Amino acid sequence: MTRKTALAFAITLATAAPLGLSLVPSAAWAQSDARYQPAGVLSLSAQASAEVPQDVVEITMFYEQEASDPASLTTTLNQHADRALQQAKGTAGVTARSGQFSIYPSTDRDGRISAWRGRTEVVLESRDFAAASRLAGQLASGMQVGNVQFSLSPEARRAAEQKLSGEAIASFRDQASSAARAFGYSSYSIREVNVGYGGIQPRPVMMMAARAMSAEAKAAPMPLEGGTSTVTVNVSGSVQMK
Repeated sequence: MTRKTALAFAITLATAAPLGLSLVPSAAWAQSDARYQPAGVLSLSAQASAEVPQDVVEITMFYEQEASDPASLTTTLNQHADRALQQAKGTAGVTARSGQFSIYPSTDRDGRISAWRGRTEVVLESRDFAAASRLAGQLASGMQVGNVQFSLSPEARRAAEQKLSGEAIASFRDQASSAARAFGYSSYSIREVNVGYGGIQPRPVMMMAARAMSAEAKAAPMPLEGGTSTVTVNVSGSVQMK
């Protein structure tokens, strides 16, 4: 995992007012107190990020067909999808679900419906890239590969965030301590702090399967290799230097 850390800070030093005694209405005092900023307040912002290997693959298989009427076309599409889903149930470590389903008319030059076209999808998801690849190769005898997308599982993301949180918080505290000493203070206390999480997911990898393939080529597993996702933890807040 490649990690990056960054930090920024700002300080607010209030000007001391002359010592004196005055009597003001309570409402005016509350308004004045709300605008009061204590001296020696340091605002900090720390960040830690890492590139985490993606551990989930999602493969979309599809089947397209044309027919003279929508009823027979729907039956054909459902048969292909059901066959793929049943075959996927026997593959350990791979889950399958129905994807998009669409039927639309094709028209001639006069605007009359000449045929009906349809598409059905089955989506495979797994953390076992080899098992998913083998299943996709087996299903390719009746369906084509639409696209392949890699992502980070919730468990892997939480583990990365937990580790990065410790790094970002440690950086926040170290910089607060160093800055306090640089400004002539001996210590500090945390006034408020916020921890936020973020990251960047890569775009899906599109893989359109060829229509003309031999039976041996269709049954062969396709190579799968995931990339990385960026996981980021931000720590921001303010400390009171003493």
